[in-house]
Amino acid sequence: MATSNLPTSYSRYTLQERPEAYITPTTFKYETLSLEELKSSMKNTDVLVQVDYISLDPAMRGWLRDQRSYIAPVAIGEVMRAGALGTVVAIGSQVDNAKIGDIVTGYYGWSEFVCVPAKGLTILNPPPGATELDFMGVLGMTGLTAYFGLFDVGQLKAGETLVVSGAAGATGSVVCQLGKIVGAKVIAIAGSDDKCKWLEGELGVDKAINYKSPNFVKDFKDSVGYLDVYFDNVGGEILDLCLSRLNKNARIALCGAISEYNQAKPRGIQNYLTLIGQRAKIQGFLVMDYAARFGEGQAKLGEWLAAGKLQRRFHLENGLKDTPQYLNELFNGRNTGKMIVQVSAKPASRL
Repeated sequence: MATSNLPTSYSRYTLQERPEAYITPTTFKYETLSLEELKSSMKNTDVLVQVDYISLDPAMRGWLRDQRSYIAPVAIGEVMRAGALGTVVAIGSQVDNAKIGDIVTGYYGWSEFVCVPAKGLTILNPPPGATELDFMGVLGMTGLTAYFGLFDVGQLKAGETLVVSGAAGATGSVVCQLGKIVGAKVIAIAGSDDKCKWLEGELGVDKAINYKSPNFVKDFKDSVGYLDVYFDNVGGEILDLCLSRLNKNARIALCGAISEYNQAKPRGIQNYLTLIGQRAKIQGFLVMDYAARFGEGQAKLGEWLAAGKLQRRFHLENGLKDTPQYLNELFNGRNTGKMIVQVSAKPASRL
C-alpha cells in the first residue's frame, strides 16, 4: 500500500571522496534515481519513508574520516549518514506496526526517500507542548547529550559556576538552560554579539561573552573567576583557557571540538597540568552510552519543556541540493540553535 501522487524520482547524496579539511564540491555526489525502482526493492516487511527533515551536526565531519572511532566511517559510495524525521508513505504487506502517515525518526541520511525495515521503527508521538521537530532538538540526541553530559559527566550542582562553549548552538543552548534550572551560575561563550544578546535576554544566562572580542580573555576571567564545570563543545584555545581557570575538583565534560574538526592536524591541549593541581577531571562521553536511560532523560526534558522552562530555536534551511554548503556553514557559526534542513515540501512544523 502506498500514498498516491508520489514523484517518479528522488535525489540523494553519497560520499565521493574524503575531505582533508572543509567539505568541497567534490566531497559528495548528487544522484537522481528512480523512485519506482526503490519501491520495487521493498520487502513485505519494509516501509518507504519520505524524508522531511535532516539534522546537521558537527559529528558528521568526524564520520567522514577513515579512522578508528565510536562508529564506522561513512563508506565511499554510501549515502551520507544523518539523523532525520520522515513520513511513512508506503508499507509492505506484512507490516503491522506502522501505517501510512506515521511520523518516524532514524538515521535515514541525505536522501529524499528511503526504504527501511518496519521492525525497530521509531514512531513519534510528541508530548503536550512539543512538536515533531523537538525530537531533533530538546527531546532528541541534542537534548539528551546536554542532559547526560551535564548531570552525569559534569555532576553540576546548585550554586556552582558552569561555563559552556558553543553556547548558542544546538547542544550548548540546552546546557545553558539546564544549568539555570538547577541553580548554577552560567557563563556562556558564543561567536557574535547577537548570539550573546539572545543567550542573556531569552535564555537567561548570567553572562554571555563573545570570543571574537579583543577583550575576550579579560572578560572571561572577570566574569568566571574560577569554574566548577566546563561543558566543552569547541576544544582548541578555549579549552586551554578554561583549563587555566579550574576550581578544586572541577569537572570538564568533553562533548565536541568543533574548532578542530576541519583541521588536518587538530591542536592538542597545553594547560592540562592544572588537572593535577586542582584534582580535576576531564572526561569524554557519547550520548549513545546512555541509550538505556533515554526514556528518563526525555521525560525530564519534556517536563521542563511543557512547563516553559526550556526554550528552543531552530535554524531552518530548505532543500537537499545545498546540504553540503549548509554543513560547512555550521562550522562557520552561521546558525543560532539547532540547524535543520527541510527536505520535503510538507508544511513546516511550528518552530
